[in-house]
Amino acid sequence: MCGGFTCSKNALIALNILYVVVGFVLIGVAVYGRAASLVTNLPIVGGILACGIILILISVLGLMGAAKHHQVMLFFYMVILFLLFLIQFSVACACLGVNQSQQKQLAEQGWTRVDNATRSNVQNTFSCCGFNPEVDKEVAPPSCENLLRCADVGCNEYPGCLDKLQTTINYAFKLCGGIGLFFSFTEVVGILLTKQYRNQQDPEHLKAIAVFPSHKTFTY
Repeated sequence: MCGGFTCSKNALIALNILYVVVGFVLIGVAVYGRAASLVTNLPIVGGILACGIILILISVLGLMGAAKHHQVMLFFYMVILFLLFLIQFSVACACLGVNQSQQKQLAEQGWTRVDNATRSNVQNTFSCCGFNPEVDKEVAPPSCENLLRCADVGCNEYPGCLDKLQTTINYAFKLCGGIGLFFSFTEVVGILLTKQYRNQQDPEHLKAIAVFPSHKTFTY
């Protein structure tokens, strides 16, 4: 880790610039997904947008604190970053620790709560019909007659969507957990850099005191 004042300052600025870029990427993904109808769930889009905006705001606070060597800004930035680390690390560990049985239960709950239009979209995308026998007894799947290739292949030959989605769901959990774990460790680096940077003296300030000794602070 950087030992000098300038190195710590530049490293902290570079880290926050990276966070700003990631924030804009999250916002872009949410906007594109909504515009291209890749994501039809508004709470998901809103959650991604909120994460991007919050990350940018935190990064701006860090950039301003690093540029001005402002003790109060850097303190609040460090506290917020620590809280964000705790949340993100916990969520990442939870995603990596979810087994296939738990993934199945979560997928079943999601299938029972979405509307028929979303189920039809999933069936068309993955060429499957229904979810699994247990869920389909309680929640009737939308008609599989609308599948794109139903004219070529009998509808009864399509498997349940759980069989098709199991690999995708597992990959999504592992990917989210891995990315979250990686960024949580970058937040630890940011906390350590901020702590070190706050405790360092600005060389320019020390030079000014040496040139103008009358500017020293007196205790009354």
